Amino acid sequence: MATEGCARQALAGAKHAVFWSDRAEAPAPAPPLQGPITADLTVIGGGFTGLWAAVQALEERPGLRVAVLESERCGFGASSRNGGFCDASLTHGLRNSLSHWPEETKLLTRLGSENLDGIAASVGRYEIAADFRRAAEIGVATEGWHLEEIAMELAIHLDAGDDVELLTADEMRARLNSPTYLGGLIRHNDMSLLDPARLAWGLRSTAEALGATVYEHSPATDITKRGLALEVGTPGGVVVAPRVVMATNAYPGPMRRPRRYVIPVYDHVLVTEPLTTAQLASIGWQGREGVGDASNQFHYYRLTDDNRVLWGGYDATYHFNNGLDPRHDQSDRTHGLLAAHFFETFPQLEGVRFTHSWGGPIGTTSNFTATWGTAHDGRLVWVAGYTGLGVGASRFGARVALDLVFGQATERTELKMIRNKPFPFPPEPLRWSVVQLTRKAIQRTDRNAGRRGLWLRTLDRFGVGFDS
Repeated sequence: MATEGCARQALAGAKHAVFWSDRAEAPAPAPPLQGPITADLTVIGGGFTGLWAAVQALEERPGLRVAVLESERCGFGASSRNGGFCDASLTHGLRNSLSHWPEETKLLTRLGSENLDGIAASVGRYEIAADFRRAAEIGVATEGWHLEEIAMELAIHLDAGDDVELLTADEMRARLNSPTYLGGLIRHNDMSLLDPARLAWGLRSTAEALGATVYEHSPATDITKRGLALEVGTPGGVVVAPRVVMATNAYPGPMRRPRRYVIPVYDHVLVTEPLTTAQLASIGWQGREGVGDASNQFHYYRLTDDNRVLWGGYDATYHFNNGLDPRHDQSDRTHGLLAAHFFETFPQLEGVRFTHSWGGPIGTTSNFTATWGTAHDGRLVWVAGYTGLGVGASRFGARVALDLVFGQATERTELKMIRNKPFPFPPEPLRWSVVQLTRKAIQRTDRNAGRRGLWLRTLDRFGVGFDS
């Protein structure tokens, strides 16, 4: 069967829902905020960053009154819509770190490893059933020029002391069998896979057990200074507290300032039905590694605990004026491309059907890493923009936000990555035009054996770019 026809048939019955959170075990909604309350810390956003902020604040300061405001359900946004890749990198990879903060890369790498260990420790301590497991990660070469890319990555990672090795085409196919593979780079350290929705649910439960009060369906609409406190308004009531952490990431929140530095980019994902024993044997994958290809427009994929294949990435899209709309979650064009690419990669899985398709916005910055800011004389701290690697980095982002909002000077707050903002995105309509120009330039690069044109070389010179 032609790949396009196979893709259409496989998508025919897919449910337009996020696989991770489409489960009967999802916790009951927390009630919305009703009336005025006081707290010691208000957290705006019930995704990974906000929940980690609540958990870490209460671990350090038992008895602190923490109120978490979530506009939808905890984990609603990128926290549950991702692939469950939990990387130790805080900087969107080692190469990006060396490009922007070479003198701090060793420290950033150590902090990233400690942060990943902290996630593992919390999952164990609080018995969060998030299917957390250490796993290798493989960057696969599917084009001749990818082999040069992964050879350069090998040198960078070896110099940093990572446990990495190159794989020949035969070695790669022995691990995961695809006719498209020409080789690979496997990294054995500092990566984990997990179930993101269950992690979000577990963090909510943990925060509540430690003493936080979570209010769902309570969007923060405004922030007003009241003497030494900040009043955060919602449709049903207000929270008055001396300190606020805003963790809305790709979503706007009640402050406009982060929108200069963070844009929402939509990523799309598919999940198959569980593979049969024969289907799984046809592709191998006994190591159950996380996988991504070496293109600029890349795919990422993994197995779930019940042997489904999660397949996402490739076609990151930006909508005019930081457009956010539930209608963008589904894209016939993008999901069709993803399905066709899936069967090109694994033709032996013809006949497998997709059960779920979804999308959602990723908060992206021009240097591909999170950024922090303060307002109201430092009483409010915001953090956003993990650019696709927030599953792990969000805990660190929350940790830094707490350092800042409580006025603590730490080795984290001294980092240039924390103190310096990324280059801001231009206002509309120039913003949309620049993003589209960059997307087309990236597509040309992949078609032209990785050769970066004038526009991308210019962006490289200024240390800025566009990525998901």
